[in-house]
Amino acid sequence: MEKEEAQKLSLELMETSKAAYLTTIDSEGYPITRAMFNLRNKEQFPEFSDFFADLNNKFEIYISTNTSSSKTDHITKNPKVSVYFCDTEQFKGVMFGGEVEIIDDMDIKKKIWLDWWTKYYFKGLEDPDYTLLRLKPKTAQFYYKLQKIQFKPGEE
Repeated sequence: MEKEEAQKLSLELMETSKAAYLTTIDSEGYPITRAMFNLRNKEQFPEFSDFFADLNNKFEIYISTNTSSSKTDHITKNPKVSVYFCDTEQFKGVMFGGEVEIIDDMDIKKKIWLDWWTKYYFKGLEDPDYTLLRLKPKTAQFYYKLQKIQFKPGEE
């Protein structure tokens, strides 16, 4: 499999994976992985399709979370993370790594907001507990049929 095909299949996984699996490093240096909303999933979150289509880096990842969560605390102390997208039935996956940033830009937060999220962020869009994370991955590893293809996301 060529790198270009791995990149294409990786983008497809990003748009279809039921969850985005975020791994952070806790204060003792252990990895902590949890399933997060996959905001790029076109079926679950069609409202965000245009936003992601307009990005310069097609592999850029956004994750919504609570400011008060342990993952936000982990990221503040160590921004190195990985995000994994997969198709469990085909044992196909792609893992992205890099340093995540916490987004405070209200214009971006407005673009990635749904009104039903008030069940997580009671005060709505401007709730101080609503945080957006952005990963512009530095590394990627695609896995499928016993093949592992590494590539640098964002580089054509």
